Amino acid sequence: MRRAVIALLLMLATSPVSAEKLVTTLSTPNVEITSSFDGATLSLFGTIDADDPALAAKGPYNIIIVITGPLQDRVARLKTNRLGIWTNTEQVVFKQFPSFYGVLTSGALETIATPELLVEQDVTPEDQARTSAQSVGLKAERFGSELVRLMSEDGHLVFAESGVRFLSNTAYIAQLTLPSDVANGPFLAHTLVLKDKQLVAEDTQGFRVRKTGFESFVFVASRQQPLLYGLACVVLALGTGWLAGVAFKR
Repeated sequence: MRRAVIALLLMLATSPVSAEKLVTTLSTPNVEITSSFDGATLSLFGTIDADDPALAAKGPYNIIIVITGPLQDRVARLKTNRLGIWTNTEQVVFKQFPSFYGVLTSGALETIATPELLVEQDVTPEDQARTSAQSVGLKAERFGSELVRLMSEDGHLVFAESGVRFLSNTAYIAQLTLPSDVANGPFLAHTLVLKDKQLVAEDTQGFRVRKTGFESFVFVASRQQPLLYGLACVVLALGTGWLAGVAFKR
């Protein structure tokens, strides 16, 4: 028993202990959507400190920032032309897939992190699609790749190697651009600090995207007072039609 205790103490004494800690912040905790909203740019700042104030954090470091938007169920479908008619012939459901997904890094992923770490953290968009797909095999990979491609073209998936810039050995800045039709709800920015391709510190900050003003009123009314919302839409449509008739009456 005594030998086992001594061996355990020796293992603890020789085990590497991370001396780094990460402090992060965002340029704003809230992104407000108004009638003139055409997208937004957020800045993400961070600094790497030592756990022990007597010790200075030493690099070189690399950064991976993963931004995840509200989760949604998505369906990727394959359309096939049969006798001149396009129909959906195959589909894969992706449960709880991010409505927005961004990866910002300080370098190429294969040069700053191990493949095992990337898979463990589900960093790449393809990993996110793989874990959320309600199917397996080549079909899931094929439909997942198409989902990633379509979201990238729409600006809802951002992958920017060298998207993080170091201001000093331990301080960095990154900028994230959100599209004009970004989903409302909570977002998470999860930051990983890497040294020698190993994770040494991490931190998570949250921000929220929400409608304000008349857009917020319409959005809330459509869900909380559907009858009143429907009547208001009918009255608005009738009024618009009447005004158009008066304006263009000969």
